This record gives sequence, C-alpha cells and structure tokens, in this order.
Amino acid sequence: MAEKIQSKIELNVELDENRIPEKLCWTAEDGGITNAEAKAMMLSVWDDKAKEMLRIDLWTKDMPVDDMKIFFHQTLVAMANTFHRATQDEKMTATMKDFCDYFAEKLELK
Repeated sequence: MAEKIQSKIELNVELDENRIPEKLCWTAEDGGITNAEAKAMMLSVWDDKAKEMLRIDLWTKDMPVDDMKIFFHQTLVAMANTFHRATQDEKMTATMKDFCDYFAEKLELK
C-alpha cells in the first residue's frame, strides 16, 4: 500500500487584550511560505455530516477598509473561478462573474 502524503498549513493569530487580531501569520512549507504576514483571512471548511460550512473570518485591526473591499472582490472572483472548476456550470459562473463586475463597479475598484 502506498504511503500517505500529508501537507500542513499553519495559521498563527496574535490578539490584543480585547482578543482583537493584531497580527496574522501563516506557513505552508510545501508552498514555500514560512511565517508570512497577512492582514486578513477567510477559511471555510465543509462539514459533510451536518451539510454546512464552518467559517473563520479574521482581519487585523489595522486592515484598511479600502484594502478590505479589494480583498472581498478578489475573494468573490476566486469563488466564481473555483465554482466553475468544481461544477463546469457555465451559466451560473457567468452570473457570478457579472456580480463580481457589479461589485467592483459599485465600490469603484476598476
């Protein structure tokens, strides 16, 4: 039987006295990333038994609002692309991308 390969992704969150994130760092050694700093993160995990998504959304208290808007737009675009790769549903992917364009237009990102 073939040996199972494992890959580890580590997240570290430094909190202030009020438990507000001050610093986010992540490591993914297989991807060549070691203790890289980030200002925001969104992690979604699918619970197959409960048929629901579990989420962790964090951002540092010094994350600029304008950067958060860009982060959300890029997240929506990535979700549309992932949806297409996972489902091959061209029609819904186009609808999602239309919304991404609308989102960017309304926030004056483009």
